[in-house]
Amino acid sequence: MKPGNTVLSSFGTTVFQRVNSLAAEHGALNLGQGAPDEDGPPDVVEAAVRALQEGGDANQYPPLLGLSELRRAIARHDARFYGLDLDLDGEVLVTSGATEALASCFLGLIEPGDEVVLIEPLYDSYLPMVLRSGGVPKPVRMEPPGWDLPREALAAAFSERTKLIVLNSPHNPAGKVFDADELAFVAGLLERFDAYAVCDEVYEHLVFDGAEHTPLMTLPGMRDRCVRIGSAGKTFSVTGWKIGYAVGCPRLMTAVVKAHQFLLFTVAPNLQKAVAYGLGKDDASFRALADRMQAKRDRLAAGLGGIGLEVLSSRGTYFLTVDFRPLGFTGDDEAFCRHITVEAGVAAVPVSAFYQEGDVDHFARFCFCKHDDVLDGAVERLARHFG
Repeated sequence: MKPGNTVLSSFGTTVFQRVNSLAAEHGALNLGQGAPDEDGPPDVVEAAVRALQEGGDANQYPPLLGLSELRRAIARHDARFYGLDLDLDGEVLVTSGATEALASCFLGLIEPGDEVVLIEPLYDSYLPMVLRSGGVPKPVRMEPPGWDLPREALAAAFSERTKLIVLNSPHNPAGKVFDADELAFVAGLLERFDAYAVCDEVYEHLVFDGAEHTPLMTLPGMRDRCVRIGSAGKTFSVTGWKIGYAVGCPRLMTAVVKAHQFLLFTVAPNLQKAVAYGLGKDDASFRALADRMQAKRDRLAAGLGGIGLEVLSSRGTYFLTVDFRPLGFTGDDEAFCRHITVEAGVAAVPVSAFYQEGDVDHFARFCFCKHDDVLDGAVERLARHFG
């Protein structure tokens, strides 16, 4: 019989599904997938409930681009935090989470044969969707523990055939927040090679230790070269809502919107109304989430460090990366994560899953967006197992 699509069928089950299934099978505390334990701000949740109960346009097809009140809220959000001046009718698109925004960008912007620069470690949807779009991936590696931007290799990856780079900051799984000098270096490459950037910025409000998130789009000359992607799921700890957005200049967004139109068309209107409400909250509300997550990061880091794991720096996101070699474990990261799930009852994700190949095989990623008792329980189980 004829095969299915050979590009997508060549990929296995996502690492997050494998980790979740193994954790459920063994009753492990799951610090694998970045799914918060909390339900999000009560007033934002109530806004979604209220919109459903009031009915009207909250229960019918919303416009292709998204409800005007949410697009207006996104434009105001980006003006307030980043000084961006967006046209809500031509530069803002509401999507079914950031993953669909990414897919729409890749399908809308990449022509078969275009080269796409990817910085490893990378989120697992990037590569399949780039390949399905006909792009030619040009991977460049950041390495733990420092996660330094490899400037020479990055410059070498660009050519006249480069269409775009995918830039994830704050970065999953590294917890790295790209600084102004690194962003300027990327911007220079985009101008030199007449390329674009798809900027995955879903953790924009989850930055720690006084770090600041700066969108690449705000740098000189980058306004017309970037599509910026955000996620209400990450900003408000409602990941199941799948409300994301993409913003960019009309020349880029026209193509992105066409791809979105044929992928999904639109997303749940009552959730859009709730996110519009949430984006209008005061700055302190956004900072409070980051402060809570920073405290959780510090709590888990102290516990894992006390066991003997080498904990790497994390300046943003939900995640801590650890080097497990100090514990004396001699297997690779997949073996380690399976071992602690089955034997210690704690699930984590092997960092090698974010690379295509190579020797980054002794690091694991733990998620800290969990209740404190879950974090403490995970540390206790690991401490008891490793003695």
